[in-house]
Amino acid sequence: MLSVLTLNLWHDAGPWKTRAARIRDWIDRLDPDLIGFQEALRGETTDQVRELLGDRAYHCDYVCASPFWRDPANGAADSGPREFGNAIASRWPIASRETLALPDAGDGETRAALSVTIDSPHGALSITCTHLHWKYRHGAVRERQVEALCDLALRRRPREGFPPILVGDFNAEPESAEIRYVCGLQSLGGRSVAFLDAWRVAGESGPGHTWCNRNAYAAEALEPDRRIDYVFTGFPQRGTGIGRIEGCRVVCDAAEDGIWPSDHFGVYAELRTQPLTGTPS
Repeated sequence: MLSVLTLNLWHDAGPWKTRAARIRDWIDRLDPDLIGFQEALRGETTDQVRELLGDRAYHCDYVCASPFWRDPANGAADSGPREFGNAIASRWPIASRETLALPDAGDGETRAALSVTIDSPHGALSITCTHLHWKYRHGAVRERQVEALCDLALRRRPREGFPPILVGDFNAEPESAEIRYVCGLQSLGGRSVAFLDAWRVAGESGPGHTWCNRNAYAAEALEPDRRIDYVFTGFPQRGTGIGRIEGCRVVCDAAEDGIWPSDHFGVYAELRTQPLTGTPS
């Protein structure tokens, strides 16, 4: 199986050092092959993802979405300019990359996507990671963002290879126009695409909320429970079933001593890497 994790890190808010330990525990428990991080910080002297992963054997890449406006939390040493963006960590080497500045509302909030191709034992893999505009009223902006985002992910998919993978914090519920577009359930501007939503295909029981008032950090926002973090994939290979979504669950969803890993829960999915029984190898 190919295992994929996506998690919004909530930058360095709250008790970051302790939260980081909770996230590391989950990474060690899940042992994902690919990770997409959102709200990751990078500065002149620090790299939040590298700090988080330590000596774990991951290859990493990063894209800046915007400058970060808050002072370092919890006595962090980096007092210089910092960036806020998305990162990908891969068990295998990253062969190529492409970044994309996403459409915005012209209000100063900017977002980006990072897409990489990975040399894996399963052949070339492509994964794209993003974080879309966050406000409820930004649906029209997110619609333009998913159009550009899906074009990027599809353009970079390996031909005749593993289905493209698209992960991130989309800040939109499954019934929204932007998510329906990604899943091939409606068109936007006369165009359509179709990815599979891992939770919809193989999620465990329940609504799959990743923004949840059970989480004390999320509850402070006074917003309703929602499913807004996703692992999407292209359709599995016909005949072999390679890339089929075999399982999906919400993770990073428990507190220890009152400390949650993040204000979001994560999503973890497993994809088939071997042909189905009875299919050609």
